Amino acid sequence: MAKWQYTRGLHDLGNGCYAWLQPDGSWGYSNSGLIVDQGETLLVDTLMDLKHTREMLDGYRAAVPAASRIGTLVNTHSNGDHTYGNQLVSGARIIASRACAEEMAQRRPEERAAMMRNWRQHGAAGAAWHELYDGRFDFEGIVYTPPTEVFDRELTLHVGAKEVRLTNVGPAHTRGDVLAYVPGDRTVFTGDILFIGGHPAVWAGPVSNWIKACDMILGWDVETIVPGHGPITDKQGVLALKGYFEYVTAATRKRFDASMSADEAARDIPLDAYRDWIDDERIVVNVHALYREFAGGGAKPNAMDMHARMARYRKERGGGRSVWK
Repeated sequence: MAKWQYTRGLHDLGNGCYAWLQPDGSWGYSNSGLIVDQGETLLVDTLMDLKHTREMLDGYRAAVPAASRIGTLVNTHSNGDHTYGNQLVSGARIIASRACAEEMAQRRPEERAAMMRNWRQHGAAGAAWHELYDGRFDFEGIVYTPPTEVFDRELTLHVGAKEVRLTNVGPAHTRGDVLAYVPGDRTVFTGDILFIGGHPAVWAGPVSNWIKACDMILGWDVETIVPGHGPITDKQGVLALKGYFEYVTAATRKRFDASMSADEAARDIPLDAYRDWIDDERIVVNVHALYREFAGGGAKPNAMDMHARMARYRKERGGGRSVWK
């Protein structure tokens, strides 16, 4: 979307809506949003650690005096790069889907910090996490700060006179994935339902739900779309991600029917059409999710195991664009 530069920091979307972007949008480098009206504020997501969240909050406050006090925080989903900075706005109402809150309680930042300190004790998965995050993020001192309010499917909030519609479209990326739609400004903050210019990761699925979420956004009167990772976009970005899922679903089905293993299928699927997208190792996670879907269920993936499998994929294939070298 040529209207918006993909640069780090604050972007004024107009009429009291703002975004904070973190190029290049790879592992841990997520976006956030701010909605302001009549002195009231709503923050969409915090960031991966305290340093990055402080910088983001300081940037908002420098541009928007009302942001000196965040009244409401919405966590779009449970991943740490959207929740680990919550303690810095702990005086706010913190709202999330019920499924998001349950996942947050199971994946506390204190456990992440301990794992990063002792990564050598966790085999290939620990090495993968160390390679991805060490030196980029600091997990020490982060305190688990859960939502204060939860909802199941839909919730309408008001920020001043602005209506903000929260819709839980999960399970998809995670068990609970919330879209924050500001209809009066034709703007939506999608969390990780949208990755722009990068491969998504289907931690929960089914993929069919994610495609339905894309269709929901396409059906809205929306002009400006802030993804969870990547540059600000419009409906063309949604169509691109939907097309990715349709392609990967068809390619995976063919290999599932041929009795290939999920890892073999991931290595075999051509990604030439997405050579410019970062983090192609996530095809491993996505193929495993589709295999579960095709098989009619099964245990959800272990994140540590999936990181080890992705690391093997990177080492075997080489190339691509990722923080994984």
